[in-house]
Amino acid sequence: MAMNTTVTEFILLGFSQSSRMQTFLFFIFLTIYIITWLGNLTIVITVIFMPQFHTPMYFLLANLAVIDISDSTVTAVKMLWDLISHTNSISYNWCIAQIFFFHLTGGAVVFFLVVMAVDRYIAIYKPLQYLLIMHQGVCVGLVTGAWLGGFAHSIVQVALILQLPFCGPNTLDNFYCDVPQLIKLACADTYITELLMVSNSGLLLTLIFCVLLVSYSVILVKIRMHVTEGKHKALSTCAAQIIVMSLNFVPGMFIYDRPFQVFPADKIASIFYTLITPMLNPMIFTLRNRDMKDSIQKFIRKMMSFTIKKSK
Repeated sequence: MAMNTTVTEFILLGFSQSSRMQTFLFFIFLTIYIITWLGNLTIVITVIFMPQFHTPMYFLLANLAVIDISDSTVTAVKMLWDLISHTNSISYNWCIAQIFFFHLTGGAVVFFLVVMAVDRYIAIYKPLQYLLIMHQGVCVGLVTGAWLGGFAHSIVQVALILQLPFCGPNTLDNFYCDVPQLIKLACADTYITELLMVSNSGLLLTLIFCVLLVSYSVILVKIRMHVTEGKHKALSTCAAQIIVMSLNFVPGMFIYDRPFQVFPADKIASIFYTLITPMLNPMIFTLRNRDMKDSIQKFIRKMMSFTIKKSK
């Protein structure tokens, strides 16, 4: 526990104090969480067991699906438990742990989207050397780098919190622990800490988002002017990546680009960022892909056929 901290737990206000509303929201968010698991897990299993998807792009998409499941789980499990049990407390240590894993997975997603942009850039600008450049070792290294980037980012966020004392108010107006709300409860001057939070989260998100927008603009120009074979598929893939990138970055920038302020709309942005986006990512990125949809249907039929034969 941080030095001079006497607070042992925090109260999460969540969404509503009404038991009926909490139960209603439990089933809504449980449905979203189940869909998130089904969509992303389907992608992972399909990529593993279907040889035609043993390519760099689908390897990266499968890893993104794993990150989406992890990212959603960090906040969803505790939130669902609080809604169904009508409890709303979290210990100081679990709060710090949640912040660590939330920023680990969130940071990994951000760096992973950079990796996806690099993959598309090489595929469009170096099509003949694509498989030579994006070989298995490089892909594994890029995935590892994304997780290490998320880890480094998360360590900084936790370090910002651990050096703050908490000795008074312990009510968080959110459904999970995060740095912007927690800083407001510290019994100390947090001016420098909030600036550091914004520079490590908000400004970093904004910078990467702008760089990715420029990169995708360059890629789209290249596709439009020079690509003839498979132009529609290339445009569709890039459009999907831009949509997913925006879904991940815009809510995050809204929350972390503003020091010294917490708005009521932050909770809505947090719902989108932590629950909705991981559910939508597989639908936008992969499940809309005709090859993937056909392969998933074949895989399901094959598994059903195998199960029927085994039962006989």
